Amino acid sequence: MTIGQDTKSLTPYPKVRRMRFRFGQPEPMTHIFAEGDIPLTHLIAVLSAAFPPGEESFIRSVRKFSGEITDPVLEKRVAGFIGQEAVHGQQHRVLNDQLIELGFPIVRLFTFEPGAPRERAVITVENLVPRQVHLACTALAEHYTATLAKRVLGTPEIQLLPGDPEVLKLLNWHAFEELEHKSVAFDVYRATGGSEAVRIGLMAGSYVLTIPVVGLGVFASILSDRRSWRPITVARQSVRLVRGPIVRGLLREMRPYMRPGFHPDDIDTGALLERWRLELFGAQGELVDRLG
Repeated sequence: MTIGQDTKSLTPYPKVRRMRFRFGQPEPMTHIFAEGDIPLTHLIAVLSAAFPPGEESFIRSVRKFSGEITDPVLEKRVAGFIGQEAVHGQQHRVLNDQLIELGFPIVRLFTFEPGAPRERAVITVENLVPRQVHLACTALAEHYTATLAKRVLGTPEIQLLPGDPEVLKLLNWHAFEELEHKSVAFDVYRATGGSEAVRIGLMAGSYVLTIPVVGLGVFASILSDRRSWRPITVARQSVRLVRGPIVRGLLREMRPYMRPGFHPDDIDTGALLERWRLELFGAQGELVDRLG
């Protein structure tokens, strides 16, 4: 088998789709757009805020190895990965602009133009670590997003959660494409001699920090938004969020990544991708009219 060939995916290369979501149309988004659920709203806001700079970092990590990828299949998959991640960042910026208008100060912290001091600072930090470590961080982040994407698309309870319909469409599209390219960064890492010990060690460290860091981000977002200062409601809803289908058991699903010899395609999402490809982009797909 050619290195980088995805034997379980139904498409050989991630497909770049130029999307145009319509946040706030025809009805304006409400402040707590997850229909009254404060922690869930802020979780989505924090994730959306982090996606554009995160995905730009992922793209840079893969491009550092562009001259060393000799497999033409992997080269095309990398091109698809970069294209998809770029569009993800673009569309999340559109949503983030809406979130800033709605009063989410923490989103503004992650919103900066290319070449801005904050971006230069991020790139400086990236360049201080070995490029294989940067790429390994991308591979493990892609496993996180793929695991969450599988939950979002494969759990009816999550699809039935009330919320802004356009935000849900964005999340479903993003989740779908995360599954399409879930193994690209991993295959670049492996094809360019990435260490198994580094890969597993980085995941072990991030595994311990995931819930505390994300929880702290959501808590900070809530504190920065005076309209969300409803302690009893937030406490009750936070317990429900932690016990609900988004968070419950999520870390357990991350663990296979720390197994020596693991590959993202060991987790077969082919049938899920096929079902959602039809639902989102089939002849009557719900996102056909969002294609730019």
